[in-house]
Amino acid sequence: MATNQYSSFRSSTAFPATMLAHLAAAALITLMLVWLLHFRGGLSFKSDDKAKYFNLHPLLMVIGFILISGEAIMAYKTVPATKKRQKQFHMILQMIALVAGILGIYVVFNYHTHSGIMHMYTLHSWLGIATISLFALHWLFSFFTFWYPGAQQSTKARLAPWHGVVGSIIFLMSILSAETGLIEKFIFLGLTRNQEALILNFTGVFIILFAVYVCFTVALSRYNQG
Repeated sequence: MATNQYSSFRSSTAFPATMLAHLAAAALITLMLVWLLHFRGGLSFKSDDKAKYFNLHPLLMVIGFILISGEAIMAYKTVPATKKRQKQFHMILQMIALVAGILGIYVVFNYHTHSGIMHMYTLHSWLGIATISLFALHWLFSFFTFWYPGAQQSTKARLAPWHGVVGSIIFLMSILSAETGLIEKFIFLGLTRNQEALILNFTGVFIILFAVYVCFTVALSRYNQG
């Protein structure tokens, strides 16, 4: 059964977009690791090593939050399994993304506290908090709407389109948050035309490409279903 579903997906118009999304994700992971490990000195789970500790924030927010939530969005349409299994993959991946996002927010707040830096004074921080808050509320609401045993099928059917629209908006908000974060870091570091600047710029480009391919995957999957 799974083999037939996979063959059907491979022949669909969404397959190229999904593969491009995975390639963009792989490139993004590579760029992030090169930037954080080579140019920024690595990672540390100890808050007294401030610079390396802060590096956990972009790692968790980009690789943990954005990439996994994007994969979760595609999983609901592309995983070669039954609809129930697709929903399970979708929910679990979104939960992992939420945990990564919460940890990423905790890291940056902890870093600011130990460094004596003011909290919540930039557009990036406003967008970030709004995004993670909406993501958490959306996940909880969706869990009780679509997975709670007592939920009625008519309610699920009525709310399903809104679930997709709101989820897409939150995903795009996460992309905006990441892009403003990269710009903010670029300015704080005083980068110009050097290798680190190129790495950061290409990271921003591949974040956008990943989001575009995720959107194409969802749109083309719906077209196939129609």
